[in-house]
Amino acid sequence: MATTSAQNTLPTRTTTSSTDPDDAVPDEDSSETTKLFNERLAAWKHACGYLEDYVTSTEKMQHAHGKEYEKVLKTVNHPLKEGHHFEQNLGGVAGLFDNIRTNTQGISNSHYETAKTLKGSVLPIFERLHSEIKNKTKELSKGAGKGSKLVDKARNTSQKHIEYLGQHTAAFDSSAGSVKANDDPYVIQRQVYHRLNKQVLEENNNRDDLLSVQNSFAQFEAHVVSTFQTGLAQFNAVLQNQTEQARSMYGDMLGTAQRIQPDFEWNGFIKRNGSTLIDPHAPKRSVESLGFANQDHRSTKALIAGSLEKKGKIKSYTTAFYAVTPAKYLHEFKTDDDFAKDPSPENSLYLPDCVIGAVDGTKFNVRGKDAGKSSIMSKMAMTHEYAFRAHTPQDAERWHAVIASVAGISNNELPEGSAPNSPAGAEKSAGWHGAPAATGTGAVASPTHAGTTAGVGGYGDPAAAQAPLAGSGAPLSTAEKEAAGYGSEKRY
Repeated sequence: MATTSAQNTLPTRTTTSSTDPDDAVPDEDSSETTKLFNERLAAWKHACGYLEDYVTSTEKMQHAHGKEYEKVLKTVNHPLKEGHHFEQNLGGVAGLFDNIRTNTQGISNSHYETAKTLKGSVLPIFERLHSEIKNKTKELSKGAGKGSKLVDKARNTSQKHIEYLGQHTAAFDSSAGSVKANDDPYVIQRQVYHRLNKQVLEENNNRDDLLSVQNSFAQFEAHVVSTFQTGLAQFNAVLQNQTEQARSMYGDMLGTAQRIQPDFEWNGFIKRNGSTLIDPHAPKRSVESLGFANQDHRSTKALIAGSLEKKGKIKSYTTAFYAVTPAKYLHEFKTDDDFAKDPSPENSLYLPDCVIGAVDGTKFNVRGKDAGKSSIMSKMAMTHEYAFRAHTPQDAERWHAVIASVAGISNNELPEGSAPNSPAGAEKSAGWHGAPAATGTGAVASPTHAGTTAGVGGYGDPAAAQAPLAGSGAPLSTAEKEAAGYGSEKRY
């Protein structure tokens, strides 16, 4: 009865799902639960470390952005080139660039401030949580971890006494019950119960500790998650504030640009440079209103100028513009237009080297060489007889008078095909090679006659026109004829 009562008062193990109730010393790792909790704490610690690294990297990035925006600022930090072309008052391009500089500097500063806030306010939240997780790991190792070691020790002791009991029960059977008092299986069995009692106490204590840790883990993880949320909320607030500042500053740049009136700079430019710019209300320039040096020099004024007809090779007359200049040239031009084409003479007769015949109605002849060619070509050129026809007899007289006043030689020979109307005309019919004609009714007036026609139409210079020429109106000698090239001319 005493034995039975003792056995009923012995402690019993509380079974768990992983423990066999018939197994006195379970074949399990008592620290398995502790290891699981340690592994979970490590997971939380690493997650917190990731957030720390994220915040740290963001802080470095913000600081780097601040430096990069300083580089951006340098692109507009210098005064505008040719800045005097822009209005310096507010509301113009110069003011826009001042605004860009100010806001860009503000964006750079906002990144520096963001980096400072992340490092000083947000990062410590996760650093403190990291320390709490480490401390929790230490508590687990010192509390439940130590209890697991005591359980393992008690189980080892119980296992040894159970094996000891097995040895002596086998000896009892082999020796026909002859054993020593200390080796009596009964005594050893009671010792096994004693040790199993201690083992179960340690196991139950360890279970209570682990259960307490397990229950506290739910609260601790809720604290970890809450801390994550708090830290990220502050992280978001800081970055959102920086983003809003940047958006506001960029918006201010845009607003400043949009407030510039389209004609603001142009009106200021017109106002500053009115004396240099073209006046749209001023009349356009015209050649007629221009003046230049030597514009009115006497050598530039024709003695006579106008249209004449010249007889061509096929006996027809073509109209051209002619001018007798104070330089004693008779120039032929296609037209009198100085603007459509550069006026270059078609022919140029140097009149002192020419011979002019008499006037017959509207016709008169001039014999000479084209002096407008190069010096070599001019020497090789042959003498030609040019037959001219004016529009009226009066025009012919005026042209003849002016040309005769500067021509080298004048004679009384009538143009080819003219009917003689005087003895002089009859003698003229002998041609340029006949005897000199006597001055008569059809004779050309002496050079002094030019004085009455000089300056006709405002072209001539009376003084130049009245200059007498030697030999004018006098019979030609043989030497004079040879000097004038008689006998070598071509007629047109």
